[in-house]
Parts: sequence; C-alpha cells; structure tokens
Amino acid sequence: MYNLVMKDLKLGVNPWFFALPLLMGALMLVPGWLYFLVPLYFCWITIPNMFAGFRTQNDLMFTTMMPVTKKDIVKARVTVIVILELLHLVLAMIYGMITIRLYPNLTYYFFAPHMGFWGLCFVMLAIFNVIFISMYYKTAYKYGGAAAASITAAMLFAGVAQWLGIQNSFISDTFNGSGVDNTALQISILIAGIVIFIAFTMIAYRIAVQRFLKVEIL
Repeated sequence: MYNLVMKDLKLGVNPWFFALPLLMGALMLVPGWLYFLVPLYFCWITIPNMFAGFRTQNDLMFTTMMPVTKKDIVKARVTVIVILELLHLVLAMIYGMITIRLYPNLTYYFFAPHMGFWGLCFVMLAIFNVIFISMYYKTAYKYGGAAAASITAAMLFAGVAQWLGIQNSFISDTFNGSGVDNTALQISILIAGIVIFIAFTMIAYRIAVQRFLKVEIL
C-alpha cells in the first residue's frame, strides 16, 4: 500500500497540487474574507484535475496490472486525497493564525479563522469525501458526477453554516464573539470536526471497497 501511495504522489499527482495549498492558503491573509472558500479550492481545482490526470494516464489499468489488491488500491487513493486535504487545511490554519495576529481588532462579518471554524472545515471536507469517494468507486473511472455532487454538497454545507453564523446570534457569538475566548469550546468544536472527518472518510473507504470489488476492469 505504501508503494501505491508513493506512486500516486510521485507520478500521478502534478507537483502543482502540492504548491496550490501554499498559494491558495495565502488568501487567509485577506482581512474579513469568506474563509470557507480557501479549503473549497481543493474541491474545485485539485480533485477534478487530479482525477482527470489519472484517467488520461490510464492509471486504473496500470495499477490493476500490479500485484496489489483492489482494497489496497482504494486505500492508497483515499490516503492521497486525505494527505492533500490536510496539506490545504494545515497551511490555511497557519495563515489564519497570522491573520488573527495581524488584525486583532477586526470585526468579522463572516467566520473568523479561529479553531472552531477549522472544525467546520473538517466537517465540510468529510461531507465531500463521503460523497465523492463512494460515488467515484462505482466505476473507479468516471469522476465528473461524483465531483459535481460532492462539491455541491460541500458548498451547501458551507453556505448554510455561514448563513447561520450571520443570522443566529448564538452561533455568531460562538465563532466571532465571546466564544472565541473560550478555549475549551473552540478545541471541542475542532476535535468534533476532526472526528467527523475521520468517521466519514472511513465510511467512504468501506463503501468504496465494496463497490470497487464489483467493478469489471477490462
């Protein structure tokens, strides 16, 4: 499985996608911006282009010719997706910490990049993963419908969460008001988001394995 992951990282993933988190993450430095857009660039750009590259390279046929199981093929691909997602989030978090220190007195209309916000980002990517990964492995070849459905779901979650953050005083206070000084609350939201991310990704992996085992590869 390790060799499959390294194959994808070295041969299947364009080096540009490792630089993209560094560039897109810099948008966190824009004061008071809609920060949900930063991790969404992973969904909009990285996933469609990366899987288009796999399809162009006929990666599925090449990989199945190797002495590996279908389960390991899925596990390796899911691992690569998670690595890139974490790269996007970790770099964005670093930029976010810089933003908070650069603009300590800024009044935020949208969610501020505190720990609780990143918990929501983990949930957003969890939703993306459970839809994209499970749908894609119905064929392990056609990615368009899976990408469209998962991106739509992720955007809907971000939109609804942000709307509630503006309309609901309790949520607004939790993420932008006095709640940001409650370290235990912020850490709890972040940990809850991470747990949901892990759970949804594992569910997606299991569904993907079951579906991929039924795929006929010619």
